[in-house]
Amino acid sequence: MTMLDSVSLPTVITHTVIVGFAAAVHGSIGIGFPMIATPLLALVTDVRTAILLLVLPTVVLNVANIFKGGRWRHSIAVFWPLAVYGMIGSLIGTRLLIVFSPEPFLPLMAAMLVIYLNADRFDAGFAWVHRHPRIAFAVFGLTAGILAGTVNVMLPVLIIFALEMNMSKTVMIQVFNFCFLFGKLTQGAVFVQAGLMTTDVLTASASLAVLGLLVMVFGMRIRDRIPTEVYRRWLRRLLVVLAVMLIAQFFRR
Repeated sequence: MTMLDSVSLPTVITHTVIVGFAAAVHGSIGIGFPMIATPLLALVTDVRTAILLLVLPTVVLNVANIFKGGRWRHSIAVFWPLAVYGMIGSLIGTRLLIVFSPEPFLPLMAAMLVIYLNADRFDAGFAWVHRHPRIAFAVFGLTAGILAGTVNVMLPVLIIFALEMNMSKTVMIQVFNFCFLFGKLTQGAVFVQAGLMTTDVLTASASLAVLGLLVMVFGMRIRDRIPTEVYRRWLRRLLVVLAVMLIAQFFRR
């Protein structure tokens, strides 16, 4: 049984506010919807239900962002292996989510972010990523996919990869959303096969998808005004915030 079995008006309003806020952020910087919405929804429902509700909205927002900025075919032609490995990892991670609790994965991800943000101090550099892109595709793709399947957040791993590969802002956003899309489609297929994607979930998810798309369109107007260096600085700060959120959510559980 999930929280969807007894949805109240305050719950609907809360879901609407959370999805609207996450979609606005995603529209303005091109990423962040599941990363922001998942832990916030998990505060008012269980983690699994939060992930179920966000499958369809995430897919819709990902498709819209892939086409934003032009030359998306070139971006995908270069970085498509990352999405393929992410899809495989998502399949593994979603299976783990169905069988096990996702909470143990939260501190592991937080620890990884802390190590990356302090790589110079820990002597844990990621310079090998640029020298060995094929290995990096596999390592970061699989890791991102597994985390997406278990805790619905693959963004931190992809940010580390993108920053080390010196991607431009537009390419970064297109590649991220392409990976998100493949991961979410895989996750949704597993949920359907497991019988978790019920009519109630699809109805609620579809409504949130429409809301998210409308809000995101307004957020996109801000994105083009953000310089690349400022954007990259924001991403690092976003990793710090996410690490704190993951640790807090783990201890709360």
